[in-house]
Amino acid sequence: MVCRHCVQALREILAELGVEPVEVGLGYALLSCDFLPDEVLAALDCRLAEEGFQRITDADDRVVQQVKDAVIHHVRSEDECRLKLSVCVERHIGMAYESASRIFSAREGRTIEKYAIAMRVEWVKELLAYRQYSVAEIADRTGYSSAAHLSRQFKSVTGLTPTQFLESGTPRRSLAEV
Repeated sequence: MVCRHCVQALREILAELGVEPVEVGLGYALLSCDFLPDEVLAALDCRLAEEGFQRITDADDRVVQQVKDAVIHHVRSEDECRLKLSVCVERHIGMAYESASRIFSAREGRTIEKYAIAMRVEWVKELLAYRQYSVAEIADRTGYSSAAHLSRQFKSVTGLTPTQFLESGTPRRSLAEV
């Protein structure tokens, strides 16, 4: 789960199934009961899959999700994006970056850094689509050292410059695909 829309989708799924959460946040739902019947878990898994989510049942998957949440926080927070990625990840998950990186790479087939770049480019796409900011302003908001650096990285990931992206009308990818 990567955004407030994902949190809302999970709330709606739980409500459909008659499960009342105490709290729902990015990557988790805290329930008032200790367990759910197997048929409710099966229905939950099915509905989550329909929305592009899955229930986390293993410790390494939990680490991967925590890393993803930390990366999203790093990318989306103007203050955090000025920090080194490794510092931000360690702060948010309470685990050595090297250990988290090893687990993440094994499970995801890419490094945390590559994931962070993909997430930052998706954030840039979103800001470009608003058409409220110049590329230089977006570069500053998203932690790039310059508009030129943003443009080079954007093109290396998407194959398009930011201007070409806007002119093409290319939709943003689902964050589940990132």
